[in-house]
Amino acid sequence: MACQRSARMQPRNLTSNDGLSPHSKFVILGQFGGVGGRLHRVLCLLLLLVVAMCFMSFGFWFLGVGSGVSGGVLGESELWGGGDGQRRYLYWGGGVDCPGKHCVRCGGLGHQESSLRCALEEAMFLNRTFVLPSIMCIANEHENARPSKHSEGRLESHGCSMAKLYDLALMSHTVPVILSDSKEWQDTLVRTDVVFVHVEGIKSDEFVHNLTFQQAHVINRTANRRAWFMECKNRHNRSAITLPYSFLPSMAAPRLRAAAELIKAELKDYDALHVRRGDKVKVHKDRSGVLRSMYAYLDRDTDPEAIRERIKPWIPAGRTLYIASDERQIHYFDKLSSKYRVVKSGNFSAILDPVVDNNYELFMVERLVLVGAKTLVKTWKEDAGDLSLSDEAKKKAHRWEHAVTDST
Repeated sequence: MACQRSARMQPRNLTSNDGLSPHSKFVILGQFGGVGGRLHRVLCLLLLLVVAMCFMSFGFWFLGVGSGVSGGVLGESELWGGGDGQRRYLYWGGGVDCPGKHCVRCGGLGHQESSLRCALEEAMFLNRTFVLPSIMCIANEHENARPSKHSEGRLESHGCSMAKLYDLALMSHTVPVILSDSKEWQDTLVRTDVVFVHVEGIKSDEFVHNLTFQQAHVINRTANRRAWFMECKNRHNRSAITLPYSFLPSMAAPRLRAAAELIKAELKDYDALHVRRGDKVKVHKDRSGVLRSMYAYLDRDTDPEAIRERIKPWIPAGRTLYIASDERQIHYFDKLSSKYRVVKSGNFSAILDPVVDNNYELFMVERLVLVGAKTLVKTWKEDAGDLSLSDEAKKKAHRWEHAVTDST
C-alpha cells in the first residue's frame, strides 16, 4: 500500500560517522609498477605529506572522530580531481527531521515542509540530486479533521508515500530528486567506488571551494537535531529564502492537483477561510484553576460570530465561502450560514474520497483551493498584506498564556 506505518530506516553505509563503508577501500596512491628505489620512496613520502596536509586543512578525519566531516571511498581519480561523469547526491536522512527529536513524534505538514525546503535549497546551491525520504511521517494528532483509514484507533505515527503527496517529476525541474527507496539510490549505496563524506555542523557555503566535498559522490549531512530547517540561514527573512513557501504546495501530486481543479470548477466565484483550531486551541488549567492556552486569543478569534464580524468588511454577505479547517466539530461553522453559502471539504466527497487517504493529502488539495479564492482570510498573518482572523503572532515562544474566551 502507498500509505503505511513506517519505521524510519536509514540507508546502510550512510548512517554513522564511525568510519569507512564496509564495502569500500581507501586508496591513497595507485600502483607504481615493479621498479623500486629511493627516488620512489621519497616521492611517495612527499605525496603522502601533501595529501595529509590537504585533509587537515579540510577538517577531514579518517576515522570520523568528533564533529565536522568524515569520509570514505576516495579513489585515485577523485583525489586528483578527475571527472567520472557520475551523479552527485545530497542525503539528509531517512525521514524528515530524523535523526533528531522528531524521529518518534512527527511534526505537522508545514513543519516538515519547512525542513524539506531547507534541504532542497542546499541541493540547489550545491547542484546535487537530493535523496528525498520515501515516506512522510504523519502523527495521528494531525488526522482529526479527516481520520485516515490507516490510523484509526492508533496513537503512534504512521506514514504516507512521498510519491503520493508530491509530483517528483515536476519538482525535479527545479531541484533533481530521487526517493530513498529507489533502485538508483540503493545501487549507489552498494557500489565500491562511491565517494561519500559525512557532514555535521558545517554550512553550505563552506562546501563550495573544498575539493573533498566537490569530488564526493554523496554528501551525507547530519542536520540539526531540533529540526532540519534550523540549518538554513535567515530562515525568518523570507527575502533570503531561495524556494518560496508556495513551492512545495504547488508540487502536489497530479491526482491531488486534479481534485483541486474539479473543486474550484464547481465553486466558480468564491472566497475562502483557513481556520486553524485543532491542537492550537487546546487549553489546560494551571494550579490556580486558570485556563491557559498556547494562543491566548485564538479560541475567541475563531468563534463563528467573531469570524462573521471580522470578515464583514472583506467578504460581502451572500458570497460562497469555502472553509478549510481542522476543527473537530462538524457543525461548528453553521452560524456563518446565515450570511454566506458555507462550503467545506465534506461537500466534495465524490471528488476527494477516491484520491485522499489522510489529512495531509486533504490539506494539500485544500491549499490549492484556498489560493484560487477571490478573497482569502488566513488564521494568522504570514505576510504584511495578508488578511487574518487573529492579530496574534503565528510564531511565538512556546509558553502557556491566560486563555481569553470572550470579547472583552
